[in-house]
Order: sequence, then C-alpha cells, then structure tokens
Amino acid sequence: MTKPNDSERTPSTGRMPVIFAAHGAPILLDDETWMAELAAWAKAMPRPKSVLVVSAHWEEHPTTLGATRTVPLVYDFWGFPEKYYQTRYPAPDAPELAARVRELLRRKDIPFREDPCRGLDHGAYVPLVAMYPKADVPVLQVSMPTLDSKELFALGQALAPLRNEGVLIFGSGFLTHNMRYVFGRGVPTPAWAREFDDWVKGALERFDVDALQNFRTHAPAAEMALPTWEHYAPVLVAAGAASSERPSVTFPITGFWMGGAFTRRSVQFG
Repeated sequence: MTKPNDSERTPSTGRMPVIFAAHGAPILLDDETWMAELAAWAKAMPRPKSVLVVSAHWEEHPTTLGATRTVPLVYDFWGFPEKYYQTRYPAPDAPELAARVRELLRRKDIPFREDPCRGLDHGAYVPLVAMYPKADVPVLQVSMPTLDSKELFALGQALAPLRNEGVLIFGSGFLTHNMRYVFGRGVPTPAWAREFDDWVKGALERFDVDALQNFRTHAPAAEMALPTWEHYAPVLVAAGAASSERPSVTFPITGFWMGGAFTRRSVQFG
C-alpha cells in the first residue's frame, strides 16, 4: 500500500501534543537544514485538524482573535530583501476554531476581542511554511494579552480542551533572544546562552511550573538571555495548555543560531 503524503493524511481526532517552536527571522526560509527539521517534526506528529498560534510578535490586550478568513500576512520586519515580503501563506479559514476559542475564553471569564483584518505574523507563518507547506491546515492566531507569567499560563489552561479536538496549540518564540549579541558564523556560543538554555531544558523536563513562570529570579543569566522576554512568553501558554497532567517533554530541534544569540531549542509537550 502506498503511504499517504502529508496532504492526504486524515486530521487527528485524538489528543494532540502542544508545541513551542523557535521561529527564526524570515531568513529561516532559506535555511535548508532548519526548514527540513521543522518539516520532519510536523510529519512525526499527528496531522492537526487546525492550528492555534500564539506568537511572540503579537501582544495585545485583551486576548485578541486574528482574522478567521484568509487575509494578507503581517510582514512585521524591516530592512530585509524584497523577496521576503513576497512570501504567501494562504491558510484556510478557521471560523469553527475561532468559535470554540470564544467559548473556552468565556468559560474562564477571560476577556477577548476580535481583529478581522489581522493576518498571521512572521512568528506564525515562517515555521508553518516549513511544517505545512501546502497551507492546507486552517490556522488561527490569538494575541498574548499580557506579559504576566501566571496569566499566560492560565490562558494556555483555558485553551487546553482543544487538544482533544485535533487542534495543535502552537507557541512561537525564542527561549533566548538577545539582539545585541547577533554574531557571525564561527563565533563561539557565549556562556550565558548555554547556561540559560541548559537551565530552561531542565525546568521543562521537570515541568517545574514555578521555575518557568519565575525564570527571571530562578534562571542563571536571565537578563542576558532575555533583555526583554516577549519571545519566551509563548512557552508559558504552551505549558499551560499541557498542564492537565505532567506531560512528557522532548526537544525536536536544538542548537544555537546567530552565534548563540538565539537558541533553536523547540519543545513538544506530550
């Protein structure tokens, strides 16, 4: 029997994992190794019925639902070659997922609004181009309503029932993100980047929620690894969505990028 290709696989109706992906800049689209790793990761997971993305690049209060129909992407970057502004990712509409998200947020008294013209930003579409390149899986993006770690975790907990409905809850960011230390190739990864990456790996493996939420006082080199921490924040939403039971935690992609300014560590819960 011929093995079905990705577009022919039946969407999962079972319990989906929750993921956090290091998403890269638009130039990730030209990184053959990283793109292949993301593609392999997607193929190793059940095919989702739809994808719900929380990206480091959208912080808006209250929690805001992006467009439920296909609208232009948000090219939220500057100074890159023109070709990156020509990227298209026309994912199918996700009105059913949006209706379910509204229901779950109301259930937990989490306020929300909608922005019907807000397209996917590069934290969402860049990894999805690699993982679901045919753009044949419905995608909905929601904003981070705050950078309060407990509220982010609670948002993930509110969204957790989607896992049993074939939805891939997808946090997108970076576990280290220091733009002042973007080095060229061949430069050794700085000690602070390795220290923080090792620490967060251990905290995730233990599923130490207190440590993950209070990383600024628990982790070594936290101020160097994350001068601002919006890129870390989506992992808290992902962890919350996986927290109904202590999940297995694996790291499908690891290593460092841009001389160690960014860790490529990506996380799968369950």
